[in-house]
Amino acid sequence: MAIKPDILLLDEAFSALDSQSRLKVSEDVYKIIKKEHKTAIMVTHDINEALTLSERVIVFSKRPATIKNIYEINFSGERSTLNTRKEKNYNEYYDKIWRDLDVRVS
Repeated sequence: MAIKPDILLLDEAFSALDSQSRLKVSEDVYKIIKKEHKTAIMVTHDINEALTLSERVIVFSKRPATIKNIYEINFSGERSTLNTRKEKNYNEYYDKIWRDLDVRVS
């Protein structure tokens, strides 16, 4: 942030962290982005991470990648990595995104 960018690209930024560190660091990054009024584009394969840190989630199809769906994420409470997961519509968003990913678990 030293060079004051207008847009931040976070490409799997938290993927190498353990679960506890991921929650803490991602919450810190979210607070900084909000405080500094920055725009961030985050690439992640983690639905929980996408929902807790994003105002908009864009789901892409398999190759060749095209936009499959766009979700405007609206939660009533203050955002945090733990509190957001308790929002009443959190599971609804999660389920819709999971279905869009068309993942087969057998």
